[in-house]
Amino acid sequence: MTSITLAQAQTIVAGTLKEGRALSLKPLSVVVLDAGGHMIAFAREDGSSNLRPQIATAKASGALALGVSSRVIGEMSIERPTFINAAAGLNPAGIVPAAGGVLVRDASGTIVGAVGVTGDTSDNDEAAALAGINAAGLAA
Repeated sequence: MTSITLAQAQTIVAGTLKEGRALSLKPLSVVVLDAGGHMIAFAREDGSSNLRPQIATAKASGALALGVSSRVIGEMSIERPTFINAAAGLNPAGIVPAAGGVLVRDASGTIVGAVGVTGDTSDNDEAAALAGINAAGLAA
């Protein structure tokens, strides 16, 4: 497989939201992008604020653009803030340097897409994303 399927993306969204409810997180927004950065699936829970779709997309898109999770991008931004700011301006969807943007890999380790989650703390966003990826039988 070289791309994430719609069925897998929908499973990731459902699994992410299920984990969010199990953990009693604030309302989440979750996006699944294919390896080319194109949106495959998206959901925004009731009560999620109006900028959340863009934040979730920027977390996932940034991970794809730089080939690392948005958590790692956050760590990079401490040491190289000018680079991350410049990269964010180059990436059409932006980059959010905070946990919650996770690369998705198939069984062979190939990147097939990315998930972006926002709405709660960044650590909780990432935990929900990881649960969604796991629910789809894929790897982070």
